[in-house]
Amino acid sequence: MKKNETPFLEYRLFSGTLEELPKKGPLIINTLNQYSYCVAETDSIFKKALLDSDVLLPDGIGVVAAVRLLHQKKIRKIAGADLFRQQMEKLEKEKGSCYFLGSHKSTLEKIKGKLSKEYPSVKAGFYSPPFKPAFSKEDNEQMIQAVNAFKPDVLFVGMTAPKQEKWVNEHQSLLQAKVICSIGAVFDFYAGTVDRPGAVWINLGLEWFIRLLREPKRMWRRYLFYGPVFAYSVMRKKLSGN
Repeated sequence: MKKNETPFLEYRLFSGTLEELPKKGPLIINTLNQYSYCVAETDSIFKKALLDSDVLLPDGIGVVAAVRLLHQKKIRKIAGADLFRQQMEKLEKEKGSCYFLGSHKSTLEKIKGKLSKEYPSVKAGFYSPPFKPAFSKEDNEQMIQAVNAFKPDVLFVGMTAPKQEKWVNEHQSLLQAKVICSIGAVFDFYAGTVDRPGAVWINLGLEWFIRLLREPKRMWRRYLFYGPVFAYSVMRKKLSGN
């Protein structure tokens, strides 16, 4: 177990602050929540991608609570949006570069406009891959070429889980970026196409509940089905004493 890591079932969760992230790259950063944990249990390729992460952030109140129950250790939830903000502020200070791979062109245009106002010193590039269940060899080559032509300090990948993590895991050796972050919904949050719940709800640990109320058709399975599945896995581990 490395510094600033804590065990959680088969995973190594990051337990430090974002300012304590490893300085040397290349660095693959992913997130783990109750939904991704459950999906990974039935998707070995996704599970490998999470296990191979250089940094795996605890992005969910359920995961944070489970770590405390199993290991009596208190860690903080770190969402993909928190990581995005920290990386952008760092790049602004350093006059660095970032690249956005994923989402629709209209969303990327909104991100571009917002970045120019909030992070004017950051050089940013954008690529919207085709919207399809699986990419062809040509699709992958075009995405890799687009990223490598830019050579960003930070690559943000937003293709939704588990697609984004699996894609990065498969192609990371070919990507010329110092830090690669799979941050999914953050593209929409930052663009404003989807509203993230306010700080009050986030601090209360109820961000999931507000998202469920706003998008019940899309979110009910994530929280109302996978929530109990995740809780069962954690309690089984607790009761086994292993």
